[in-house]
Amino acid sequence: MYKIGITHGDTNGIGYEMILNVFSDSRVTELFIPVLYGSSKVAAYHRKTMEIQTMNLHAIDQATDAVQNRLNVINCVDDEIKVELGKYTPESGNAALHSLERAVKDLNEGKIEAIITLPAIIHEIQRNGMKYSGQTEFVETSVGMTNQSLGILVKENLRIALVTGNIPLAEVATQLKEELIFKKLSDLQTSLIRDFAVSAPRIAVLSLNPNTTPENPGKEESEQIIPAMDKASKSGIFCFGPYASNDFFGSDHYTKFDAILAMYYDQGLIPFRTLATQDGVYFNAGLPIVRTAPNMGPSFDIAGKNIAPEGALLNAIYLAIDIIRNRKTDDEINANPLKKHYFEKGLDNEKLDLTSDN
Repeated sequence: MYKIGITHGDTNGIGYEMILNVFSDSRVTELFIPVLYGSSKVAAYHRKTMEIQTMNLHAIDQATDAVQNRLNVINCVDDEIKVELGKYTPESGNAALHSLERAVKDLNEGKIEAIITLPAIIHEIQRNGMKYSGQTEFVETSVGMTNQSLGILVKENLRIALVTGNIPLAEVATQLKEELIFKKLSDLQTSLIRDFAVSAPRIAVLSLNPNTTPENPGKEESEQIIPAMDKASKSGIFCFGPYASNDFFGSDHYTKFDAILAMYYDQGLIPFRTLATQDGVYFNAGLPIVRTAPNMGPSFDIAGKNIAPEGALLNAIYLAIDIIRNRKTDDEINANPLKKHYFEKGLDNEKLDLTSDN
C-alpha cells in the first residue's frame, strides 16, 4: 500500500477538522497508509471540540513505523502549542511550516510516496533568511525547482492550468511571453499523458483580453499567445483557441477538452471554484514528487464550527494515489521501448536498428 503524508496546515484553521472528519470513516485507511505530520495533542483538542468519540490515532516517530488501518501521527510541533481557533498567529504559521518541512524531507528520502498539504499561511514566516510566498514555493525550492512547476486545478475531468501565478493583474501582460506560454503548454501536455493517463490530450487555450475571436485577436493574442500555440501545434500538441473566457465557460464548451490553459490566476480560479464548489484540488505538475492540496484557504471564519467541507481532502488523496499509479504505469511502458524498424531506400529489405534507442 502507498504511504501518503498529510500536513496538518494551520492549527487554528480547518485542517484538523477536515482530517478528523475524513478519517472518522475507517474505510478510508483501507486504501493507503496515512502519515499525519502534526500533533497528537492538537488532534485530541480538535477531536474534543468536534465531539468525535473514537479515532484510531497511532503515534509514531518515523514514517517507516506507520501501520495500516490507523491514522499514523508524527509529532513535529511543540506539545505546548496554543490553539486559537479562527485566528492566524505566528505560532500557528510556524506549526504549519514545521509540518511541511518534515513531510517534504520524508518525501525526498522516499519514506512516503506523496504529500497532501492542508491550508496554511506561511508567507509571513521566515526560515533560514528566506520568506516563501506560500507552500507551493516551499515545495518547489525543496526539490530544487523554484518557479518551475505547473499549477493545475482538478475536479474529475475539469482541469485548469495557470500560465501565471498569484501576481498583481497589472503584471500579467508583461509576463505573458511566447516562450512561457509554450513551456506551460508542453508541461501540461506531459502531465496529462503521464499523470492523468490521457493518451492524446486536447487543450483549450484562453485569451487574455475579453471579447476576442480567432478572427479578431487582441495585441497579446497576436504577439504572444497565438505564436506559442502555433509552435506547440508543430511539436505535436493539440491546442485550440484562444477562447474568450466568458463565452467559453458560459457554455458547455469547456467539457469538450481534457484541460484548459488560463492566462492568469483569477481567470482560472473563479470559474473553477464556481464549477467545483468546495471539493476542488490543486496539483503541482512538473515536479519529481507528487503533491496535491485542497483548493481552499485556512477558512478561519468557520474554524471550529464542524462545517468545513472534507470533500476536497478526499479528492486530493484520491488524485495523489491515481497519479502515483499512472506514473508507475508510464515508467513501465517506457522502460523498454521497442526498437524502431526502417527500410533502406530503394530496397525491399526491412532492418532492425539495435544500436540506437531512438
